[in-house]
Amino acid sequence: MRFPAPTAMVARMIEVRAKAIRTHGTLDAALAAGALPDSPEVSVVEALLLGLLRLGVRKYLAILGHGNTALAEVVRVYHEHGIVRLFPCRNEVAMAHAATALRWHYGETPAVLTSIGPGALQALAGSLTGASNGVGVWHIYGDETTHGEGYNMQQIPKQEQHLFGRLSSAMGESYTLYDPGAIRDCLRRGAGRVHDAYRPGPFYLQLPLNVQPMKVADFNLAALPTRPPIDRLAPVDDDAYTGAVRLLRHHRRIVVKLGGGTRAYSGQIDALLQATGAVAVLSPGALGVLPDAHPRNMHVGGSKGSLSGNYAMAHADLAVVIGSRAVCQADCSGTGFERAEAVININGERSDATHYNRTAALVGSIDAVIEHLLDALTRAGPSPAEQAAPWLAECGEQKSRWSELRKQRCEAPPIHDDVWQRAVLTQPAAIGIVDRFARRVGAVKYFDAGDVQANGFQVVADERPGETFTDTGASYMGFAASALLASALADEGRYCIALVGDGSFMMNPQILLDGVEHGVRGSIVVLDNRRMAAISGLQIDQYGHDFGTHDRVAVDYVALASAVAGVNGLFGGHDAAALQSALERAHAYDGLSLIHLPVYWGDDPRGGMGVYGRWNVGTGCDEVQRLYHAQRI
Repeated sequence: MRFPAPTAMVARMIEVRAKAIRTHGTLDAALAAGALPDSPEVSVVEALLLGLLRLGVRKYLAILGHGNTALAEVVRVYHEHGIVRLFPCRNEVAMAHAATALRWHYGETPAVLTSIGPGALQALAGSLTGASNGVGVWHIYGDETTHGEGYNMQQIPKQEQHLFGRLSSAMGESYTLYDPGAIRDCLRRGAGRVHDAYRPGPFYLQLPLNVQPMKVADFNLAALPTRPPIDRLAPVDDDAYTGAVRLLRHHRRIVVKLGGGTRAYSGQIDALLQATGAVAVLSPGALGVLPDAHPRNMHVGGSKGSLSGNYAMAHADLAVVIGSRAVCQADCSGTGFERAEAVININGERSDATHYNRTAALVGSIDAVIEHLLDALTRAGPSPAEQAAPWLAECGEQKSRWSELRKQRCEAPPIHDDVWQRAVLTQPAAIGIVDRFARRVGAVKYFDAGDVQANGFQVVADERPGETFTDTGASYMGFAASALLASALADEGRYCIALVGDGSFMMNPQILLDGVEHGVRGSIVVLDNRRMAAISGLQIDQYGHDFGTHDRVAVDYVALASAVAGVNGLFGGHDAAALQSALERAHAYDGLSLIHLPVYWGDDPRGGMGVYGRWNVGTGCDEVQRLYHAQRI
């Protein structure tokens, strides 16, 4: 079939609008200068692009297909005029991860563009990382036509309406743009979700194929929505703080549990700790909120946890939970606060703030709530911090034990491994070397799922937020390597190191191509034990056998990486000196490097950092559930 070309007038007017915005810098400036008519006739997809532009979306990660040709053509024109940029990718899951990292790490809001059906399903799957970690990204998918003329190729093959919209709505907020007149409403709702002050997440926009090129007459550009403001909110009723202050002054063994929502509030958190005499325990997503050596930082606590973090949680009589979703990795499947008599919960989401029983819920912005709470605490009289000194000393002893254990594990010599038939580095030792190197050169670390992730958040010694990103919300295999792409797309990209297992890397290896295509400068360290070590270990701990979680296939990762022109394939060796040398060579390379590192797996306890909490899985379910229902909170 031959398709008619767009009329010369339509094509010319797209160019005119693009040139006007380029000349004046922004859509609003072009409107103010009279360079654009207030109410032109535009296509649905150009109206959408202009609306997203006003909301700050200038970068599109895309896999184009028959489901988005109309949108792609408009993006092409604006891309060629330097107003937006389109980055072609090779896998929708990886593309979704890169978009999540671009927003999460760099604060830039991109859009993910896919065609219809399989591509949209893959992007939806990859968006689980953004949904789980509260990261707002626009997801724009092609969708079936609206006239019911028959099945569209790649649609969900079922005789029901709005199927993909219903599917994506299970993950978050979804909108199917059936009517061109709904563009403004669509953009308003999407902006509210993507830029939500407390729990942002992906917004899924379905664009039916036949709606995309439809014309919208007299489209009011000035009425396009702007990004919603983020207000600092806190309870205004003094009684809310009075109850919390009463708890803080009564208890002497206070633990402050920090979730991923606290990453921007280090100063306020520190002030609260000093005023109350509390100790802090990190969730895996809160690394760096307090410096590693901070005397009140007891490190990570939760299902994996640490000696000191889990001790503080288990022995506290009051839990102050801030910016946390109470995921299993943060509170041992609801059993982490064994002796807590009450909870103070600070969160912008009411459902999260009231998760525990016996809770004084302070719903609002973390910084504003803490400021009001500290003021109320000051007005109540002398600080209770001094009376909590024995608690700090007690927890400090546990921290010393943990620090010594971590030091020993990170300094463990290479251990003989049955797979490699020689001595190789352990994961804690390797991660410790990478962590120290990253801090020395100012690199940011991305951790993938599994043993690499768990050992990673136990080992790293971050000094500030933003030194480590780890998807502990979804633990999505393939996230870390895919996320490297964001460093090339960001306005001010950083040198990043992705620490991944062999299985995770093979989930999304196309970063080797996308990384070269778009100019990534960073490195991937593949910790290869030829198995899903976290699951193998779980199987052995629970049932005494590992099964179906390892393979016998040797992969030459250096050759694999080197086969892609522009990728620097390196072997990490078998000891600390060799790995250090590989990291130096990777950092000196002006492009993407991959370091293959064989690592130990076996029953030697030095091979991992250990487990210090509980998890409602397998043989542990009965005990965890018994403890959960026995707790007062």
